Amino acid sequence: MEEIGFGGSCHWCTEAIFLSLKGINAVRQGWIAADGPNMTFSEGVIVEYNPEVITLYTLIAIHLFTHSCTSNHSMRSKYRSAVYTFNAEQRQISRDAIQSLQKEFSDPVITQVLPCEDFKLNTKDFLNYYYSNPEKPFCENIVNPKLKLLLAQFADQVNTEKLIHLNRGTDRTG
Repeated sequence: MEEIGFGGSCHWCTEAIFLSLKGINAVRQGWIAADGPNMTFSEGVIVEYNPEVITLYTLIAIHLFTHSCTSNHSMRSKYRSAVYTFNAEQRQISRDAIQSLQKEFSDPVITQVLPCEDFKLNTKDFLNYYYSNPEKPFCENIVNPKLKLLLAQFADQVNTEKLIHLNRGTDRTG
């Protein structure tokens, strides 16, 4: 197993996306700080994955397509668009992946590759938020569209049993 960090949107959304994939052993959701002169925390997740099942390149592609990776919006300090790495090999793979995937986006990808410096786990009440609360308005209105995009673009990587509830009520016949 290997670990990599991601940030870019609400950590509840990011956690749900990565928990829905094949080859994911665990997702820790909270706040990540990057190494650097202005070490500040922003929402993110640490993903433990099996590289024999899902590659780092694929995880990065999924990350870029499931958050606003080209938008430098006003909430970027809270939702830093980043891949948080733990070693030099991950940093190089991440940079290469972002550069390669840039052609899929009309605007420049702003996602940074940063060394993970520190991580603070969210409180227990908010862990596994989506799968504990799929009927909540936030989950239905914000997370579900991202999971539907995940199913549409990365179906081969998705653990479809986890997302079967997204089809309920949409396949009604008279």
